[in-house]
Amino acid sequence: MPVAFYYLAGGLASFIALLFSPHLVVTLLLAWLCLSLLAVSLAYLFNFAELFRKREDGRIPLVIRWLFIPFLVGVTLYNSWARKHDKVPAIQKITDNLYLGCRLFTADVETIKNENIAAVLDVTAEFDALDWSLQGENIAYLNIPVLDHSSPNVAQLNHALHWLQHQHKQGRKVLVHCALGRGRSVLVVAAYLLAQQPDSSAQDVLENIRAIRQTARLNRWQFKQLEFLHREGKLRLNMQTWIIANPVAGGGKWQECQEQIKHILGQRLDIKIALTSLDEDGQQLAEQAIEQGADIIIACGGDGTITEVASALLNKPVQLGIIPLGTANALAQALCGIRSKLLPIDTACEVILAGESRQIDTAWCNNKLMLLLSAVGFEQQMIEAASREEKNQLGQMAYLLGLWRAIENNQQLELEVQFDEDPPCIIHTHSMVVANAAPLTTLLALGNGEPDLADGILDVTWLTPSDTSSRHLLSLTELAVAGLAPPSENIRHQQATRVRINSPQLDSYVIDGEVFDDLPLDIRIQPGSLRVLAPLN
Repeated sequence: MPVAFYYLAGGLASFIALLFSPHLVVTLLLAWLCLSLLAVSLAYLFNFAELFRKREDGRIPLVIRWLFIPFLVGVTLYNSWARKHDKVPAIQKITDNLYLGCRLFTADVETIKNENIAAVLDVTAEFDALDWSLQGENIAYLNIPVLDHSSPNVAQLNHALHWLQHQHKQGRKVLVHCALGRGRSVLVVAAYLLAQQPDSSAQDVLENIRAIRQTARLNRWQFKQLEFLHREGKLRLNMQTWIIANPVAGGGKWQECQEQIKHILGQRLDIKIALTSLDEDGQQLAEQAIEQGADIIIACGGDGTITEVASALLNKPVQLGIIPLGTANALAQALCGIRSKLLPIDTACEVILAGESRQIDTAWCNNKLMLLLSAVGFEQQMIEAASREEKNQLGQMAYLLGLWRAIENNQQLELEVQFDEDPPCIIHTHSMVVANAAPLTTLLALGNGEPDLADGILDVTWLTPSDTSSRHLLSLTELAVAGLAPPSENIRHQQATRVRINSPQLDSYVIDGEVFDDLPLDIRIQPGSLRVLAPLN
């Protein structure tokens, strides 16, 4: 983006000037200016608005402000001059309950009070927002950090649109502002109006805004983004959202977390909550939600609950959200990474509100839905050994204890395995895992690194036989770095779209942490059959 090169040029000019400065004070000031402008240029080059570290309440940390003081002084002076000479008011009404404006100062509070504005959407990254508690006003506030001349990404824009819709449903008038009310805020307001008027064009909506605020304009990148999102149908409002929660998952975590979940999601989405019971499981409730027109269904529980809900959503346009409340929460980790393990509720709610969705594969194992994996041997024995009481008391440690017991038992299996339409082969092993998806913590499934849950292929991993538990521990260590190092002779890996497993030694197997006994196994991939709310990268 050209603006990045302006700041880069300013930073380089400051650097050259300091090289020739004869005074220490001037040299330090020029070094400060150089560092500030170069940091800003990097933020623009990589579209990294988070560099300013603007918090949810609109404050920028003091240490960040000190770094950017030279930049902030310059843009504040320019904005103040531009605002003073602007031919339009600082705040203007676009519709009965939607306003467009520039950066707010204390002097604007009186206008906000007179217009009965009760919510502010701030789409700047570089400025501190007004502290409404200090102003004595009960103003709902949201910051979507976007760099000047840039566009919010799809997740940010969906977040903003749903927040705007929620505020309006609460009867609040909303002001959307950026630095001068010309670009970023105009894009968000236009996107919101397009979501309300899907038959309109981006050009028509912008002309209607410009008829009121003559300075409103989008650069070509912003306009292309707006047109693309409108054309692709990504600007949507009034999405019905159901939460289907298992009240006993994870030892009753729903009782502990429901208020937090309602608080985070309820501020921006209109949600309906349904609880599973002995009479109605997740699949039945999800089918009811679909019949009533749900656009998003959030499964709140362990992997079993998620599988029940997902089974009703296969090959349907309804989006699946996941809030992990179980013991393992493996699918959430596979989709969202380790942060989902460390901060499960916060991470899940952020992903849901961001609104990014992706198609993932599922699989059928003996006519039962498989989202993650099926297994025999160590994985199966680990699941069977971890009792409900141990899982409630020890959490993930219960599975580690179960795995250690399985390794100590060291049962070798002779399996007849068929990959796709190849002839069946005999494999001797202590563990075989057939994975559609698995997080990095599910070591026994990582024969070729973390499986890709959107590649249309099953990943099969098995261990070569060994008489000692130490050899298996070595294999687990090697699996932990699988994909980073060459395959070991202790580990075997193969890919297929269908896998069949049979053995007279087998009396059970597991699918996604649940034990079954209808043998033999027949596992088939179902490419791109489920739409989930998850980060795209």
